[in-house]
Amino acid sequence: MKGITLIGIFLLVLGVVALVVPIPRRESHGVKIDDTKIGIQTETREKLPPAVGIVLIGGGALALVLGSRKT
Repeated sequence: MKGITLIGIFLLVLGVVALVVPIPRRESHGVKIDDTKIGIQTETREKLPPAVGIVLIGGGALALVLGSRKT
């Protein structure tokens, strides 16, 4: 397999994963007064914007087409 074909397959898989799998994000909030610290951690799961997945899939398809052309 050519290198550009492998890159195309990788971009296609990454694009599909970006559309389906949410990414966890953790935030810590706290207040410190003298020696006392009060804090809370929040965790959210957000998906990437669909445009990111579409661009990755398009780039992967383009790389596959360019990789399959004979030189």
